[in-house]
Amino acid sequence: MPSTSTDGKVLILTPVKDAAHHAETYLRGIRRLTYPHDLVSLGVLESDSRDATYQTFDRLLAEASNEFRRTGLWKKDFGYRMPADVPRYSAPLQVGRRTTLAKSRNHLLFRALEDEDWVLWLDADVIEYPPDILERLLAAGKDIVQPNCVYQYGGHSFDLNAWRDHGSRHMHDLREEGDVVLLDSVGGTMLLVRADVHRDGLVFPCFPYGKGNPKIRRDNYWLGEIETEGLGIMADDIGVQCWGMPRLEIKHHPS
Repeated sequence: MPSTSTDGKVLILTPVKDAAHHAETYLRGIRRLTYPHDLVSLGVLESDSRDATYQTFDRLLAEASNEFRRTGLWKKDFGYRMPADVPRYSAPLQVGRRTTLAKSRNHLLFRALEDEDWVLWLDADVIEYPPDILERLLAAGKDIVQPNCVYQYGGHSFDLNAWRDHGSRHMHDLREEGDVVLLDSVGGTMLLVRADVHRDGLVFPCFPYGKGNPKIRRDNYWLGEIETEGLGIMADDIGVQCWGMPRLEIKHHPS
């Protein structure tokens, strides 16, 4: 899809934790963006790190401050730690982990959003994407849209929080449908949201949300969805459709 759209001020938001080793790659990718940098602002919230995440992002954002419209770094600890030697995607820990992540996203949104037209949620461990990614996402013309985050181009999706049909189909299942496809739920590795939709009340639920909504996962019907998946269901409840671009791929760090 060609790069055709430059449409307003964009705020890139990233919650981080123990992410010092990703910081250089993260800023390098943003600095490579072809979208006009005088229309781009950056906001980062650091929480509960045990490494030099805050100090590293503080230095890098200061170095980039003259290049972008504005930059901001905030700190908010939630007191949540994963047990040692347990993978962060361990199923029994997901509610606690994602509750905290939802809170961090909301804190960052409320602190950082000013007069921007768009919010781009970008995880610090996304390591590669096209420099014209913003233009391509904006060209889709949707209020909520995301690319397909993968480990390897052409492979299965990394971000399995983006789904349709009660969680049975993910972005890698939808490539044959076209460049832009309907989603019921979204992930947060990279997610573009029209800022006014956030201003209208769309947030990341820090509790199971959506009981009774017919689009939630069938095995989750009495619990609802949380964090980015909850945002997707909440968007449906307020009449905003979520979309994905399964052929527009970005790469996640392999760990």
